[in-house]
Amino acid sequence: MALDVSIPDPPSLHGPQPRGEYEAIDNPVNDPEDDYRREEIETILANGAWNDAFEEWAAQTGLTAATFEVVVEYDLIDDFDFYWDATTDEVGYQSPTLPQAARDVLDTAVVDDIESELDTLGRVVSEMLENDYLLRDDETFGFFADDTSENTYESRDEE
Repeated sequence: MALDVSIPDPPSLHGPQPRGEYEAIDNPVNDPEDDYRREEIETILANGAWNDAFEEWAAQTGLTAATFEVVVEYDLIDDFDFYWDATTDEVGYQSPTLPQAARDVLDTAVVDDIESELDTLGRVVSEMLENDYLLRDDETFGFFADDTSENTYESRDEE
């Protein structure tokens, strides 16, 4: 069932936050001042990646317009965080959770559905950024233009 709602504005990315707060990675914190490249990702989201990913997600989500209204009511879209993880050279994300006020009035199953679907939205956005917007080829390793000069590698033939 497709969700037929207006596409909300993309999240304004906030940071920096300690890497340990992200469930998508399990890496020790070596430098808490790492560059998460949020400004670049935020620009890419605003320039079309968010709309494309949201449309893809909305076409397959199980949320109804009524349950999505809860997401809008609590401004959860803006609580998403997308960041570049230098350790894995991937776009990570942290999806929002419903605040206690919402949990107090909603059925547990509805809360679980909303949070699960928000996590799916985060994954769809992250994958779309990696696959369609932050391009790399077999010759270079890195998503951003300034990565390519530092992170090139040569393939080796096995003997």
